Amino acid sequence: MPKYDYIILGAGAAGLLLADALGKDDYFASKSILVLDKDDKSKNDRTWCFWEHGKGQFDDLVHKTWSHIYVGGEQLQKSTSIAPYTYKMLRGIDFYKHYLPKVKAYPKITWVQEEVLTIDEQENEVLVTTSTQKFTGQTVFSSLYDASIPLKQKDFPVLQQHFVGWVIKTEQSVFNSKEATFMDFSVPQNGNTRFMYVLPFSENEALVEYTLFSEYLLEKSEYEEAIKTYISENYGDTKYTIEEKEFGSIPMTCYPFHQHNTDRVFHIGIAGGWAKPSTGYTFYNTSQQVPKLVEYLKTGKPLSQFYQKSRFTFYDMLLLDILYENNHLGHEIFESMFKRRKASLILKFLENETNLWEEFKIVTAPKPLPFIKALIKRIF
Repeated sequence: MPKYDYIILGAGAAGLLLADALGKDDYFASKSILVLDKDDKSKNDRTWCFWEHGKGQFDDLVHKTWSHIYVGGEQLQKSTSIAPYTYKMLRGIDFYKHYLPKVKAYPKITWVQEEVLTIDEQENEVLVTTSTQKFTGQTVFSSLYDASIPLKQKDFPVLQQHFVGWVIKTEQSVFNSKEATFMDFSVPQNGNTRFMYVLPFSENEALVEYTLFSEYLLEKSEYEEAIKTYISENYGDTKYTIEEKEFGSIPMTCYPFHQHNTDRVFHIGIAGGWAKPSTGYTFYNTSQQVPKLVEYLKTGKPLSQFYQKSRFTFYDMLLLDILYENNHLGHEIFESMFKRRKASLILKFLENETNLWEEFKIVTAPKPLPFIKALIKRIF
């Protein structure tokens, strides 16, 4: 039975970034590392977006950037700069093509394409069973997300950010390639928080995505009908072809995933609670968490203690409490924020980088009563 110091389960953003960080760090030169994933990562299976100041570590891989965004709704049609930020889009396939060869080239890393069936933490090691083999590791980093775990409790509401996106190419030039539609709430809300998200790559090619913040998923046809209607109403009768399709569902919850970490099994990515609870954005936070985790490993301290409390989790919790009880209020809250505050300040807040005064300005932008009720309920 092959034995390893570290086993990384899943080769998504979290798994590959961690494998690369360990592989290139001489501190771990004597460590044996196994990476397991059921896929060969040869397809463009997802899109990651994030915002940051100036140049970043992924700029060479970024597919498209925007310096302006549009936010729309019943009482808001706002095009605005997000300076000093830039909104960036990274395709999964470009990320894999860059990081997979690097990871496989490290002499201390072994790559195995297998589906993980079970993880069994034992007294001195962890047994990982795949469809054909068994491996043991001293420490396992798992990005395998079990969606049923947060649903087994009632203290922290669980919503989903779920979406279907089409990359379309139009016969006519209909898109403003310099502006990303961040949230367009002009679509029927139907008792939920629903919006369109449009990322134009050129004047005739864009990712058009129908997104919901709600508890339950829709039938596939409902997403696609909403996309068709939006294209027709906003871009006229221009003919188009669908180049790619994507579907995703990201948990939106303040459930403490870290409580499932032990000194031998540590959860990363969405499975570790690295997704921003109020927005679902995960990639950029993951890229920030991985270096911290690697440095923490060097201290020799128990892995189960790698957790940092943040006041931003409390802000996220209040918003999710509101959306769980009154899901239809989402568009009012986000519209009022973008109407009364600069987009750059909102992005700074969502990045967990604001000070207390800036946070006061953000939380006082929407109508206060829902937040007051949520605060009282959460306290008592």
